[in-house]
Amino acid sequence: MEYITLTSSDWGTVKNPKTGENEKITKYTWTNTKSQMKIEVISYGVIITSICVPDKNGKLEDVVLGFDNIEGYQGSDNPYFGALIGRVANRVKDAIITIDGEKFNVHKNFNNKHQLHGGFHGFDKCNWRSFVKGKCVTFSHLSLDGDEGYPGDLLTTCTVTLDDKNNLTLTMKAHSTKPTLVNLTNHSYFNLAGHGTGSKELYKHVVTVYADKITETDEDSIPTGKLQHVLKTPYDLRVAQELGQAMAKLTTYGFDDNFCVIQDEHKDLSIVSRTVHKESGRVLEVHSDQPGVQFYTSNYMPDPENAIHPEGVKKQDSPNLSKAINGKQGAQYQKHGAFCFETQKFPDASNHAHFPSTVLYPGEEYKHVVVYSFGVEH
Repeated sequence: MEYITLTSSDWGTVKNPKTGENEKITKYTWTNTKSQMKIEVISYGVIITSICVPDKNGKLEDVVLGFDNIEGYQGSDNPYFGALIGRVANRVKDAIITIDGEKFNVHKNFNNKHQLHGGFHGFDKCNWRSFVKGKCVTFSHLSLDGDEGYPGDLLTTCTVTLDDKNNLTLTMKAHSTKPTLVNLTNHSYFNLAGHGTGSKELYKHVVTVYADKITETDEDSIPTGKLQHVLKTPYDLRVAQELGQAMAKLTTYGFDDNFCVIQDEHKDLSIVSRTVHKESGRVLEVHSDQPGVQFYTSNYMPDPENAIHPEGVKKQDSPNLSKAINGKQGAQYQKHGAFCFETQKFPDASNHAHFPSTVLYPGEEYKHVVVYSFGVEH
């Protein structure tokens, strides 16, 4: 019996930043009629706008943060909700990349010093073409030579599927006409209690991260090149911990770190993390073929009330006191309201020879598979 249905609908229009032409945004909706799980993805930025999954009593809740319309996703307060990030996710020190000893200047969009998440007009701000085959949708984008400072025409695709076991799979591929850098990721913000439940429920999540090291970073969150073992540090999440208690052990304001995933040599995909929200029973497991994952707990989202966070979580000395982000369905998104598991190669890899390479040569294929597996624990 076929349990997965796929439908499409118009989701407004967006102006192409280069041609000025209006382009139609398409929304795709997958439904698992077996469990009633439903996923929505739009062609703009390949953004996952909604993931509705049942709890242990069968109640559906949307567990990813987002907006009701395209204006929200184009707003200045959008912290990359649900988007596909590229060409290069995360930070590039001094906005300088290195390919075979040659240095290239890429665009500085972070503190007017570094590059973050692909630059001013990264892949998250492009309306991708889309092609349907069966219950799969493949999104494609051509990034031209010189975009945001990167060499080579780069053709990127992302194929999205949902199966009847509630596994959401993203398969990303890329090919280039010149040696270039590629390090893609998905930037979904999760809260398994429901997208609008905030930090109170986030702290109750129990998290396991299957990683034995992190990439040490400087004050700008740029890797120093040193790999730090997590043993006897607050970053040792190999044994499940309640997130609020784990965050209370940090000297920072939350997690925002690249964890080095323990690779399973006998499988194509390694387990990256397992997260449980005990009250609802919802479980999220992340599996990937990438060596790293950025674990982020929304530390830089607004904190308008300068709240003293429970469980001893450190309060920022200079918090973001701007208003809460107006999210979908009237939700107010604030600091520590969600977590991200951004599977990736290590940040700023081209400037650290011992990191897994992010260089893509002509004739080669970049491939990145990530699976978000949803379930329930009674």
